[in-house]
Amino acid sequence: MSQALNIDIVRKDKDLQPPLYAKRDIALVRGEGVYLWDADGTRYLDLVSNYGVNILGHAHPKVTEAIQRQAATLVSCHQSFSNDVRSAFLQKLLSIAPAGLTHAFLSNSGTEAIEAALKFAYVATGRTKVVAAKRGYHGRTLGALAATADKKYRDPFAGALAEATHVTYGDAEALAEAVDETTAAVVLEPIQGEGGIHPAPPGYLARAREIAHAAGALVIFDEIQTGFRTGTWFACQHAGVTPDLMALSKGLANGVPIGATLMTAEVAGALEGGVHGTTFGGNPLAAAAGLATLEALESEGWLAHSAEVGAYFIEQLRALAHPKVREVRGQGLMIGVELKGRATPVVRAMQERGVLALMAGSLTVRFLPPLLLTREQVDTAVAVFAEALG
Repeated sequence: MSQALNIDIVRKDKDLQPPLYAKRDIALVRGEGVYLWDADGTRYLDLVSNYGVNILGHAHPKVTEAIQRQAATLVSCHQSFSNDVRSAFLQKLLSIAPAGLTHAFLSNSGTEAIEAALKFAYVATGRTKVVAAKRGYHGRTLGALAATADKKYRDPFAGALAEATHVTYGDAEALAEAVDETTAAVVLEPIQGEGGIHPAPPGYLARAREIAHAAGALVIFDEIQTGFRTGTWFACQHAGVTPDLMALSKGLANGVPIGATLMTAEVAGALEGGVHGTTFGGNPLAAAAGLATLEALESEGWLAHSAEVGAYFIEQLRALAHPKVREVRGQGLMIGVELKGRATPVVRAMQERGVLALMAGSLTVRFLPPLLLTREQVDTAVAVFAEALG
């Protein structure tokens, strides 16, 4: 049987699914390290990593071996039973968590991790109002969607969403005005991802925690995209601020679906049996992949590497001093380049030249590469980006 080509796979993909995604015109069929190959055999430098998921690149040997071993042992185990691999993963995850986060609920995705955080905040406070940030993105299921700001996601479901107020990111005064005695939680990304790669201004996260706690509300940090990517385990550690709840996903298991909601002992103590649950969350396969990912990040030194290479990447992008670039923002290997015009043509031109990148909003080109990226690969990426800008 002959191998299917891009055009055949893309056509079938579109025909068999509802039109929810802006499809690119290639079908990715294989990956290794920081590279991907399409069905026609073209190789791409991957600066997308599946929207920040494959932090250790593709087919990482330690993660692959852990998945294969666990698949041959036990794939699924409901949380009503304990499991050795799950326990080992939880112990490792909580050992690297910001001080004070002592318990974790495991799920299957980022939006599930946010859903759990919101529900736990509702239960712990007895309140239901959420305060979040403009440009913030926290998922598209109904609970998480209340915290997400973009109208294109919210408007079709506006009548079904929980009460939420959105304020300007970084404006502590506006946040203080919005938080009151009815607020259950303040939900923030330490670096806004989908909104254009906007790091929190100095002191903002600490002030947000003060404001929330003064009103009896909890703080939820969404580290779904920032986790493991900014040169430390978690982006909130740069600010020295620990939330009451923290949502993780994406890079946590290097591609195997997983979510985690970390919390303080106080929040955990407010929860009763049956208040939330999941069939697949905490399954041994995902736990094995997560444990292997965390161990590899630590033993192979990828956090420090990402800080060093990320700083170089940002430096080289700024050195272009290109007239079409408005600003370069980011930390570690979470980088955005805001343009003076639309980003779509630039991302498309980069793909045509063998480099995959993302958009973050209509004006920002976003780079979320595997942490394995080298300086030489950065040089390639910057040269292609410059060509694509024209």
